[in-house]
Amino acid sequence: MLVREELRKLDIHFATLELGMVEIYGEITQQQRIEFSNNIKKWGLEVLEDKKQILVEKIKSTIIEMIHHTDEVPQVNDSNYISDKLGYDYTYLSNTFTEVKGITIQQFIIQHKIERVKELLLYDELSLTEIGWKLHYSSVAHLSNQFKKVTGLTPTYFKELKCKRGKNLESL
Repeated sequence: MLVREELRKLDIHFATLELGMVEIYGEITQQQRIEFSNNIKKWGLEVLEDKKQILVEKIKSTIIEMIHHTDEVPQVNDSNYISDKLGYDYTYLSNTFTEVKGITIQQFIIQHKIERVKELLLYDELSLTEIGWKLHYSSVAHLSNQFKKVTGLTPTYFKELKCKRGKNLESL
């Protein structure tokens, strides 16, 4: 709604408005561009005009959706899923992502998987085996090794720290 209102205020005509993307009819003035950019910054949004940056944001959104918002077991591997979802060759996506972000798509996936593991450990509703299954790890050992490589802690120790902190907070 915010973006739509800002576009209308500035009399910018648009064809489509989807999450993260606006297709504008014709040209807009430099003044409209600046005003629009400044107005949406107030809401924590920004204008991306570089096609590579836009593609990287789409890749990131696809990965976040895949890890944080999907419980179904994928029928294809991560690279095929991302490629199919965005309609580009994975090599092109991978090269573009690395060029813009300075890390590989796989490193980004691992970072987000580990963040998701931390969340699930803190909720304390699933066992490590269930978390591994939910995030499509081949084994608990693989999940544990990756977790330790990223955080420096084992999942079990991470969970123990959470419990100790909770008890310390309760005694205050």
